[in-house]
Amino acid sequence: MNDTPSPLRIADDVLHILDQTRLPFAEHELRVDTAAQAAHAIATMQVRGAPLIGAIGAFGLALALREAADDAALDAARRMLAATRPTAVNLAWALDRVSRAVQPLAPSARADAAWHEALTICDEDRAANRAIGEHTLTLIRALPATGRIDLMTHCNAGWLATTGWGTALSGIYLARQAGLDIHVWVSETRPRNQGLLTSWELARAGVPHTVIADNAAGQLMREGKVDAVVIGADRIAANGDTANKVGSYLKALAARAHARPFWVAAPWSTIDLACADGDAIPIEERSGDEVRIVRGAEGGVSVLDGSRQVANPAFDVTPAALVSAIVTERGVIDTAAGQAPSSTELKVFSR
Repeated sequence: MNDTPSPLRIADDVLHILDQTRLPFAEHELRVDTAAQAAHAIATMQVRGAPLIGAIGAFGLALALREAADDAALDAARRMLAATRPTAVNLAWALDRVSRAVQPLAPSARADAAWHEALTICDEDRAANRAIGEHTLTLIRALPATGRIDLMTHCNAGWLATTGWGTALSGIYLARQAGLDIHVWVSETRPRNQGLLTSWELARAGVPHTVIADNAAGQLMREGKVDAVVIGADRIAANGDTANKVGSYLKALAARAHARPFWVAAPWSTIDLACADGDAIPIEERSGDEVRIVRGAEGGVSVLDGSRQVANPAFDVTPAALVSAIVTERGVIDTAAGQAPSSTELKVFSR
């Protein structure tokens, strides 16, 4: 599963990451040597995307254990890393997984075991994302589209957001490789403009696409120019409610109004069966300066003075009733006809 680009690189037990705050204007790699640097990379979105955040959190915990590996140090590092991004459940999942793997071991053995577990998480993530792409490709092939297939996505859920392949973009890459005539509407995804990262990825892969303002999505659907919407997820509640980058909910409403499928593609680790519904998902509130300052290749330009009140929720929740299908590496949960999957159905599916 290594036939995919990746935003991280391991060389001689050293972690290197692609600084996504410099994209799409410059490619710059950072070396991460400490847990504090890993936490900074996650918090400042030098790395972003739920699966990638989880992986970097796992490596961060391993780096912390290189410095101190007693129980108190393990717990402190886990809590410090978990606090960086509260919405993406993969971060807590990965930290808990590494913690469970090393707790029975002597402190002297913990750092190496944690590093190995982080590498395993990356391998499993790439394999899961490739499987997600294959299941999504099946959905794409079943669309009633004649001629060109027009998909719409939001935010970035490609290989930049994972350790390889991506989630929402994985099926698009496989469709392109299969020779399908596919085109992608890429919403810019303000205020962080992660849609520009999707455009950067798709351009590198030779996938035809068009960048649109976020608010153009509904009009394109009304004009019949969208065959399906596919997004990623940062957390999926047990009832199928889905948290993703803010603006996803509006696309789901427009898709339902115009009878277009709305697919959520995410690894099984993103499903939080302990979270009853979307109301229980914590929504990260980020700095108002992300709205006040528009950033580009030459730095930032202020469009609103600092005295103005700004609300900047980083995510929104799409109710399960608006989701047509949840695509995981284990298969597709069909939620068509507005039937939200119950927690029981999800638990049955997880067996």
